[in-house]
Amino acid sequence: MIQLTSIRLREIRLPLREPFRISSGTMVDRRIALLELTAADGTTTWSECVADDMPNYTAETIDTAWLAITRWIAPRVLGRSFEAPGDVHAVLEADFRGHLMAKASVEMGMWGIAATQAGISLARFIGGTQATIPVGISLGIQASPAHLVEKVRAALSQGYRKIKLKIMPGRDVEYVRAVREAFPDAPLMADANNAYSLDDPAALLAMDDMHLMMFEQPLAWEDIVRHASLQTLLKTPICLDESITSLDRAQDMVTLDAGRLINIKPGRVGGLAESIAIHDFCEANGVPVWCGGMLESGIGRAYNVALASLSNFQKPGDLSPSARYWARDVVTPEWTMSADGMLTVPFDVPGIGVTVDVDRIDNLTVRVETVAH
Repeated sequence: MIQLTSIRLREIRLPLREPFRISSGTMVDRRIALLELTAADGTTTWSECVADDMPNYTAETIDTAWLAITRWIAPRVLGRSFEAPGDVHAVLEADFRGHLMAKASVEMGMWGIAATQAGISLARFIGGTQATIPVGISLGIQASPAHLVEKVRAALSQGYRKIKLKIMPGRDVEYVRAVREAFPDAPLMADANNAYSLDDPAALLAMDDMHLMMFEQPLAWEDIVRHASLQTLLKTPICLDESITSLDRAQDMVTLDAGRLINIKPGRVGGLAESIAIHDFCEANGVPVWCGGMLESGIGRAYNVALASLSNFQKPGDLSPSARYWARDVVTPEWTMSADGMLTVPFDVPGIGVTVDVDRIDNLTVRVETVAH
């Protein structure tokens, strides 16, 4: 039985090591909402809301999520007894629509509480089986093809098992071709972040013979039907990201053959319960999945790592070590990767698997609010 008594929200500003550019904009530091949850028995844990500063990825932002958590989500979960953390998602979905990242931050924290109470790791608690998981890297849009080639060269030398190339119109075919010619056997994929239209698929068709692992979310962020039409034109598998916000949407993708893989981000789908449901459905239907990233701190990364330990996470996830993005993370030990591109899942560490550096968070905090029962 889980009963929360308080949720303390903190906004921190965590500077990136280098600017990160995708088709919708450039980020130089990360506004992050962290949650400290406390249960009636005194158990505490931390979770993270992955919403961005601007509504570029979805309609949510850190500010809308903050409002949703304090105004609508906290009052529905504080003081209420839940048999299992998986029950939280259904309660929140029944009461009000949308705000999936806000809902996920609390729902995932409930899983963290439950695992801590059980005295086992979150990965073990949700049924994870992979003790080590392969790691991919996401490379932002670069100034020139030559710059991108050098970024890929460095990533391959570090051992990354998958190289995601962010693309946008005008910075796509020439860039990807330069990388493929430099590294004929490298595990490459291209992520468009909704930047293309079915009215003009020429660039995507031009990259179709470059032996890419996948095109991720080339068309509009809520679309499934047009992706189905596009997939008929391509040999390269389409991977859906933003379009998959629930199990129903994953089922729609499979029914329409709108994609051949799914990037599961627990924040995007409302938490771990829905992520596990999508994982299980995909596994039963032969659809590989992998875990994407949202430039999380080490706290959010902990939940992604636990999720990626499930059996059908077949492709390397965007689970880069802490040092990839941050000069100093907010957890100890920081997340690291082996020389051959593998990350060790903390199966034997109770709870989320890392210790939160509260002093570091205190120094980075710019806003605090506590909601209590």
